[in-house]
Amino acid sequence: MAVGIKRLAWAGLAAWATLGTALAAEVNLYTTREPGLIKPLLDAYTAKTGTTVNTVFVEKGLAERVAAEGARAKADVLMTVDIGNLIDLVDRDLAQPVRSPTLEAAIPPALRDAEGRWFALSMRARVAYASKDLKDQKGLTYESLSDPSWKGGLCLRSGQHPYNTALVAHYLVRHGADATETWLKGVKANLARKPAGGDRDVARDILADTCKIGLANSYYVGLMRSGKGGPEQKAWGDGIAVLLPTFQGGGTHVNVSGAVVAKAAPNRDEAVKLLEYLISDAAQGMYAQGNYEYPVKAGAPVDPLLAALGPLTIDTTPLVEIARNRKAASLLLDKVGFDN
Repeated sequence: MAVGIKRLAWAGLAAWATLGTALAAEVNLYTTREPGLIKPLLDAYTAKTGTTVNTVFVEKGLAERVAAEGARAKADVLMTVDIGNLIDLVDRDLAQPVRSPTLEAAIPPALRDAEGRWFALSMRARVAYASKDLKDQKGLTYESLSDPSWKGGLCLRSGQHPYNTALVAHYLVRHGADATETWLKGVKANLARKPAGGDRDVARDILADTCKIGLANSYYVGLMRSGKGGPEQKAWGDGIAVLLPTFQGGGTHVNVSGAVVAKAAPNRDEAVKLLEYLISDAAQGMYAQGNYEYPVKAGAPVDPLLAALGPLTIDTTPLVEIARNRKAASLLLDKVGFDN
């Protein structure tokens, strides 16, 4: 009897040890995304799985930091904004390939690496903010912004800001260098003021009648109109029309936030599980409702403030090609003196 009890005791201790190991599961996330934007998602993941997410916010130089840490790096997941930053992680050999039927079923091929080295988690569109008298304008294209009819009517932030450089790179892929240079000269000639400020300043300046139209990211519409930016910004958001421009014969330019599994991830399996959660219906809905971003998963809910803008047709130009042409786009912007 004593032997039996002892065996049961050891079995119980082993079970508790196993349970303790499971409860101690953790994953280390390095991210350039503001902690407040992703904390609700991570808290929900921990509540659902019991896995602790150790988050390190890296404002700048994510790739440089992970590269410097080398094999000592504790990062499991690297999360960043902008396709260029994701490709940079791959090019620096800081990401490892992942094969996950869950990720591959949820994320369209155009929004993930064919070898599983990066995955988009949410999208933002480069839309047009416009004065209310332009709300019924149909068929606005990015190409048309160089038309002289817009002279003195266009507001933009710096052309060298990543949001605009990505769009110029997209234009470059579709139309080539000569046509892109001509387009940039035309857009510059139409500017109402020197490129400066942020996307929300475009809305502000339209209300001040400084300009009639400008380009900005879609999620700022939600942030302004929801009141999260304060009453002044709510007035800016409510005071403009928002249009979804497209490329001629194509769709709307989008950029992404996304993540990779770090090459030296000490908790690789947990890293994959976290990515799989982030493209679940629940998490995609939280991206949409909390950050006013478009989900990458088909059928996931879009926040009503974005849904009100109309259906989004994404241009099919591969994101990798856009990212690879960022430097060339930047050089063209300098060549035409866009920000001067």
